[in-house]
Amino acid sequence: MLTAQVESLTDNLEGLKAFFPMHWEELALNQKQVPLDPDYGIYLAKDEAGEMMLVTLRKAGEIVGYFVGFVGPALHYQTCLTLTMDIFYVLPEHRGDGGGFVLFKEVEREAKRRGVQRMFVGSKCHKDASWLFEKLGYEEVERFYCLWMGES
Repeated sequence: MLTAQVESLTDNLEGLKAFFPMHWEELALNQKQVPLDPDYGIYLAKDEAGEMMLVTLRKAGEIVGYFVGFVGPALHYQTCLTLTMDIFYVLPEHRGDGGGFVLFKEVEREAKRRGVQRMFVGSKCHKDASWLFEKLGYEEVERFYCLWMGES
């Protein structure tokens, strides 16, 4: 059975680091130009300040997925507490088991508990998960585009 729970990023970061290379390899754009190199110091500082949300997806106690997001007032709407997704990932062998639903229902529950008024999530076009968000009742509100402008 898959379960989701709110956890401390600080307490779980070392265990999560094993997932990041496969997550990056599957989803990141411009991999030849942009190596995986998270600024863990910022993540940990935001976690310490209560501005981070980690929800893990576990099966038999083992992490099989996660959601990481930032909680804070929106920069354009400072009276609106907002949760903005940074990343989410479910191991390929656990997709199709309803894990995404379990994960995001717990994210929503925790967001409501914290007083979040609005939540933003996203999906990569080349690995589209928008079907999940649509089934959960999310509304498409914006599209992002990317242009690589660095050295080749």
